[in-house]
Formats: sequence, structure tokens, C-alpha cells
Amino acid sequence: MKYQLDFLIQGMVKTSRLETGVITLEKKETAIADTLVDAINGVLAPMERKHLHLSVNCPENLTVSHDSRWTSEALFNLLDNAVKYTPEGGDIHVTVQDWEMYLEIAVTDTGRGIPESVQATIFKRFYREEAVHDVDGIGIGLYLAREIITMQGGYITVESEVGKGSTFSIFLPQR
Repeated sequence: MKYQLDFLIQGMVKTSRLETGVITLEKKETAIADTLVDAINGVLAPMERKHLHLSVNCPENLTVSHDSRWTSEALFNLLDNAVKYTPEGGDIHVTVQDWEMYLEIAVTDTGRGIPESVQATIFKRFYREEAVHDVDGIGIGLYLAREIITMQGGYITVESEVGKGSTFSIFLPQR
């Protein structure tokens, strides 16, 4: 319970600081692989506990202008959800693709999936689907991730099928 309260307070503080402009994002041309490694490091222990398999496909020298600390936070939130909602022994795939206008970072899991009827609402602050109240969480991770990426001129999409899993994609502008 103490962990959940700390997580809630940290999430609220981060959200408040972003929304009020106390925190400004500092975009720099940085290797996306480094940002991704920081995010993945935050979920390794729970992944191991659930015996989840992780595969990462990311070109090594690919750079994009982004705030690596906050982008890592957004990626961590997507990965954390993938870990939470993927059953033991499942798979998580991270794929980075270099498109002409955007760099795409996709996090795909073999989890429970999200009904199409709620996919538009999952990015709202404190939204939690009724069916997942047994899973730890406070409904702030996706909201925070979207705010961070939007502030950098990017966007997040979701594709999901109930019982098969979900793919959350972050798109960061190339210029």
C-alpha cells in the first residue's frame, strides 16, 4: 500500500509540474537506444518475476531530437503497463522504426487487450477500465505518457484486440 501511495504522489507531482510549465522539456539530438535502455531498466525486475520474454529491435545509431529523461518516463509507463497486463510467460516486443517524418517506438504485448469501446478513454487522467481493478495502478501512466510526447510535437496511438494484446506506438517528429 505504501508503494502505491508513493507512486500516486510521484505521478501527481510529475503531472502537475508538466501541466503548469514548471518542468520544461529540453530536446536534444540523442540516441533513442539510450533512452529506451533507461526505460527498460525500470521494468526488468517485474518482467523476470513474471517470466516475460522481451525482444528489442532498435537501430543502434538512430538519433532523434527529444528530451531523453521525459521520453524515457513515457516509455517506462507503456512498458510498465505491458508488464502488468501480460500474463506470466508472455511476450513484449519493442520495435523502433525510422519513418520519413517521425520516429516510431512501438511496444507490443501479448496481454489481455483493450476493448475498442474504451480505447479512446484510456489516456484520460485516472481512467481505469472496470475489468482491471485487480491490477495495481492509478490510471495516470498513459495520461502522463501522452502529455510528455505531445509536448515534444509527437503523438501516441493504440491498437488492441481483446485476448490477443496491445500495441502502443510513440511517434516523435524527425525535425
